[in-house]
Amino acid sequence: MSDLNTAMIEQYRSNFLREVEANVEEGQWVKMCMQCGVCAGSCPLGNAWEHPPQEIFMMIRAGKREEVLGSESMWMCTSCYNCIARCPRGLPITHIMHGLAHYAKRLGLVPKNQPTQKFAQMFWENLTKKGRVNELKLGISLYFMDGFGQGVKNAMANQKLGMNMLKAKRMSVSEAWGGHKVKDLSGFQKVIAKAQQLEDERIAKNSK
Repeated sequence: MSDLNTAMIEQYRSNFLREVEANVEEGQWVKMCMQCGVCAGSCPLGNAWEHPPQEIFMMIRAGKREEVLGSESMWMCTSCYNCIARCPRGLPITHIMHGLAHYAKRLGLVPKNQPTQKFAQMFWENLTKKGRVNELKLGISLYFMDGFGQGVKNAMANQKLGMNMLKAKRMSVSEAWGGHKVKDLSGFQKVIAKAQQLEDERIAKNSK
């Protein structure tokens, strides 16, 4: 259990809803859910969710902290925004789902080997190096994230896709030796560093 998670348990003992409201993006909207289920019915991946959004909200209000933050559910959201568009109360459900996922990651509670989280981390690390995504390196990292043998199988299964990306100039072999970057890389990195500083300050403030 991480030190931050332990601190949050002590600070918000027996009040998980208040913890979510204070630490999760748009978390203050959770208490407005009226359990109609429109979000689950509107989601293209609705049948694949361990707990659909309205159930997650009910669990938050019931204080089921470990079940919520250790769930795979938040990582199922693909940001299609159907739920937001159709919610009778206009709840920012997509933002709450991503906020819960981010919070679970900060606390070290993401299920082990959760594929969406692993891909998100790879994408972020790839993007922040030069300010642009290096599709070749990202694809290789994704294919081989479960080991060399599985990586070879993944590459062989998707070789047609890779060739089409090369032909369409959506990917270049030259990216293996560097790849394209933003014009002002130093400025970009300063923006990222400042954003991280502000986020750290916000987290520290909420942790007190």
